Parts: sequence; C-alpha cells; structure tokens
Amino acid sequence: MQGLIELRRNSRATELLALTPDTLDAQLKTLGAKARRWVESQGFKAEAGSLLHVPGDDGSLRCVLFGAGRRDDVYAFASLPQRLPAGDYRLGGIALDVERVALGWALGAYQFTRYKKARRAPAQLAVEPAVVAAVAPLVEAATRVRDLINTPTEDMGPAELCAAMRDLGKAHGAKYREWVGDALLKNNFPTIHAVGRASHRPPRLAELNWGRKGPHLVIVGKGVCFDTGGLDLKPADGMRWMKKDMGGAAHAIALAGLVMQAKLPVRLTLLIPAVENAVAGNAYRPGEVIVTRAGISVEIDNTDAEGRLVLCDALAYAAEQKPDLILDFATLTGAARIALGPDLPALFCNRDEVAQQLLDAGLAQQDPLWRMPLWRPYLTLLDSGIADLANAGPSRHAGAITAALYLERFVPDSIAWAHLDVYSWNDGERPGKPKGGEAQGLRAYFDFLRRRYGGERKAG
Repeated sequence: MQGLIELRRNSRATELLALTPDTLDAQLKTLGAKARRWVESQGFKAEAGSLLHVPGDDGSLRCVLFGAGRRDDVYAFASLPQRLPAGDYRLGGIALDVERVALGWALGAYQFTRYKKARRAPAQLAVEPAVVAAVAPLVEAATRVRDLINTPTEDMGPAELCAAMRDLGKAHGAKYREWVGDALLKNNFPTIHAVGRASHRPPRLAELNWGRKGPHLVIVGKGVCFDTGGLDLKPADGMRWMKKDMGGAAHAIALAGLVMQAKLPVRLTLLIPAVENAVAGNAYRPGEVIVTRAGISVEIDNTDAEGRLVLCDALAYAAEQKPDLILDFATLTGAARIALGPDLPALFCNRDEVAQQLLDAGLAQQDPLWRMPLWRPYLTLLDSGIADLANAGPSRHAGAITAALYLERFVPDSIAWAHLDVYSWNDGERPGKPKGGEAQGLRAYFDFLRRRYGGERKAG
C-alpha cells in the first residue's frame, strides 16, 4: 500500500514530531540547546502545515518538526508523502488519532502510474500493524475509485469496467452475470440499450450477488464510460474529461468491495449499467419515446441527459427485488456542481432518518455530503406532451433536483433509497486530493452501512 509500512523493531525510521504552537517550547527542551537555536533561527512556530528538518551533530537528519493543526484532521499530514525526502518516518510529539493520520498519509501518497512513472517515491509512514489493517480497506477502496476513473476510455470501456467488477466479485466468492448488446432488449432493459447502441462497444448491464442471509442491499452505479452528449453533442471543453462519467460505477464497485471485505451481514446486489454514449447513424435521437423497464414512457428531450436513462432501468430492476435499501451513485448533473461546488456531493433521499444518518457519517468521517430536496412540484419541469415524462426540459432551473426526481419515479415509496450526485474529480492538486479521479462520500457511506448492518466502530 502506497505510503504506509508496518512499524518494525529497531526501526531506523526518522522521527516526525507533530507539534502545535503551544507544545513547541516543551518539545524544544527535549531536543537540546543546539536544536533549539536551529529551530529559532529558522523562524519555525509550529503553525499548521509548516515543516522543518532538524539536523544532528553530524549533519544527518535528526528529526522533522511539523505543525499538525487540527489533531483530528484526516488531511493534516496528507501533503507529507510528497514533501518529505523518501524514507521511513515514525510519529512522535502530540497525541494524535493515528488511524486518521495514516489514512490521510496514504491518500496523499497516491500516484496514478499506469502510463507514466511516479514522480518520486513517497515518504513512508511506519505505524503499528493494527493501524495498517484498520485503514487498508478504505485506502484500497479509494485507490480503486481513482484508478478506474483515471484510466482513459480506450482502456476502460464497458467491457473493461464490468471486468473490474467481475474480478472483485470473484475475489469474494460472489456470483456474476451480465446482459450485453441486444440481450438487453430481450430482457427488457430498453433505456440502457438505447443510450449505448451507437458505440462500437456494446452496452452492458452487469450484476453481482453476494451473501445469502440478512437484509437485501442494492448498490447501483452509473457506468457511462464516455459521454459525447450523443446527438446533442457536447462542446470540446465539456467533453474533455468525460472519461470520468463512470465515476458513479467506480464508487458503487468500491463500496461493494468494502461491504464484502468487511463481511457485513447483508445480501448484496451490485448493478452497473455500462455504456458509451456515442454518435453514429443508429444513435438515439431527441424526440424519441422509449418505454422503460418500469412501463413508464419517456420522451428524449436531450441525449446528453443519458445518465438518468441508464440508471432508470437498473433502478426498476433493483426495485423488483424489494430490497431493504437502494443506494445509487452517479456523476449526474453539472447543476449539482454549480450549486455545491466540486467537494460536496449532492445527497437526495426518500427517508429522513437515512439521510440524517448519512450526513452524520459524513461528518464523523470527514467525508461530507449535502442533502438536497426532492421537491416534487418541480416534476412539472419534466412534463411531456406525448409521454409520461421527459428525461429533461427547456428550463435550466433546479437541474440536480429534477434529475433526482426523474430517478425517484422508478423507486417505489415503500423502498428506502438514496441517490448521490458526485463530481468524482479533483480539478487541481491539494494535500490528499491529487488532480484526477476522486472518491467522494465513500467513507461516509461505508460507515453508514457498517452502523446500519454491522455495528459501530471508531470513526476514521
């Protein structure tokens, strides 16, 4: 695992002293007069994020001082794997939540190296084996999300995305099946087929089933491996990063992996509709009407509102199984980003208690969510003159809400359901959040599921 190693006896790891301004003086007393003079000459005040290398008498690195800031901040140490010289480091100084430090450190050590060598080897944090074991599943899940999203569509099309899902299920003894191409029509998944039929790579719906006892949990992820916008073609700047339009599927796959690895007492179903929204002579067109799996007729107002189309058949199929809970993830709307920015996934939920538990988990895990309303009067914005509803409409108002309301039409009121509209991306480099694909809400959702089905555990 990038960035973390197990602390060994007689370790030569350099001491990394975490400090705050009010603990600096006491720490300097333990380092001796020479070290104190060095620190004072450098103007180090232990402010949050500040870093100072302290030399020994022979000129070698004696220790490193670091301004820790908030002691419970997952990302407080996340810059250090890339800032510190390569080598092993062990924590000292103020008392810290070591699991949170280790998690942030590992998130900050991530580099996507499939096509390009790593910039440099990250500094390694040496922690107790129990700490590595505690954070490894979360780090591996976040890495899975990032790697899947960062991989270009040429190497992460519908077949490759479903193969990643199949391989994960195989590792946990899950059952896997898929419907490909015209088999989608034969098995009544018409909207998935319509969106993906113009690509040279056939559309798919992949299903994974794991567990035999307990409440039935269904996780659904939007797997649009590339989105041109279809015949309502996106402009170049809007199309540039559309390899990330399968970010919902990446989240769903990673969350399912966490559930299986933790052996939560549930029956799990994972559904990934995987398509490429391409342009060709057989592309679906604005103005067409598709009768969905649920029997609801949908007029295509805009072919670039394709995510809700592939999801609605998957949600209808999920609802037929009458599960305890349906969770779906999707990079669904730019409107959610306009409303909440890149860091806050928009949460829509038809149960107040489930929504509050998810929000609480987000706060506990420093993985925030923001609830948005299912304001049903806005369904009129999806009115159609010739079908039960349209997949979009002429108004630019409330775009994230109307998309969620569209999805809600395919989930019966009797089933608890939550929809997360995620950006799945970092536009720039920040500590613990490298530019590119990103897991958002993943820790929050897993903490929520663990508390709902598997008992409570320490946050972080």
